Amino acid sequence: MKYKIYVYAICKNEEKFVKRFMDSVKDADGVYVLDTGSDDNSVALLKECGAHVYQEQITPWRFDVARNKSLALVPDDASICICLDLDEVLEENWRKKLEDAWNEDTTRASYNYNWSFDKYGKPAVNFYIEKIHTKKDYKWTHPVHEVLTYIGEHKEKKILIEDLTVNHYPDKNKSRKSYLPLLELSVKEDPDDDRNMHYLGREYMYYQKWDEAIVTLKKHLSLPKATWKDERSASMRFIARCYRNLDDIYEARKYLEMAVDEAPHLREPYVEYGMLEYDLKNYDKAIFYLEKALAIKDRYKSYINEPFCYNETIYDLLSVCYFAKKDFKEALYNVTLASKMNPLDQRIIRNKKLIEDVI
Repeated sequence: MKYKIYVYAICKNEEKFVKRFMDSVKDADGVYVLDTGSDDNSVALLKECGAHVYQEQITPWRFDVARNKSLALVPDDASICICLDLDEVLEENWRKKLEDAWNEDTTRASYNYNWSFDKYGKPAVNFYIEKIHTKKDYKWTHPVHEVLTYIGEHKEKKILIEDLTVNHYPDKNKSRKSYLPLLELSVKEDPDDDRNMHYLGREYMYYQKWDEAIVTLKKHLSLPKATWKDERSASMRFIARCYRNLDDIYEARKYLEMAVDEAPHLREPYVEYGMLEYDLKNYDKAIFYLEKALAIKDRYKSYINEPFCYNETIYDLLSVCYFAKKDFKEALYNVTLASKMNPLDQRIIRNKKLIEDVI
């Protein structure tokens, strides 16, 4: 069945991404962009590429307000709306995959999202996202880390399109300075929202505000809605990181043990525990936790995933641990695996040669 499919987005100073973005959405029936104050060539380039562009400054800035205003630009005959950022790219054949999966009663679709890539171009953080939806049934909420909230009259009907993929290629030099005050506002507006409480604690950690992070992440763990074990385990790991930076090893270990107990199906808490013991030169304990992590083969699709749990890091650390214990055979085995996963790392290459020379 043929559907009316529109893409909508917000934009500010994204000229470097415009042509790539517009090429990826060329099969849409229309592209609607709200520019929120660009002073580069974004608007002209978007119009040149065929986008419908409207300009409005949002003061005070909120992502949910901007998203809702951009959604309002989409024509009312829309069957399907796709919310994208200009640093995101829809992979080819997306329209056929979407139309084949969409049903008359569908309201929202989940799909594959590559949030980041490693130095070899392989997905580093991958999870499902759900920003494809009907127009009238949704609105955006929260000033930052905004989410689509269902406001429809009937039961929400979601589908999963496993082979529809969006890739994210962000400008790593772009400032995130607005995130912290917006997260503080979001938590003030809705102090019972577990998701943004977790994000706020994480943001404090990024800013090295260790005490604020600990207090906020503990609040997250205390919220009745905070039931997702993966995210709870992440809060515990982040609390442990903060205590580690405050040189409180006892509390760091305590929260890493809690993180392991909360989500024993994930590699992340084991790896972080192993990294702590590695830093403290407790090599037997480090080996124990790192080997536990390797025993977990499944990689869950989640934004909670840490790339260092699936790249060469574990093997690299294990090689050093075994070398310190004079178990050169195991050291060589692990450093060889590390070098295969990251053949450009000169330090790993030197380590491998050192171990080979000792043997």
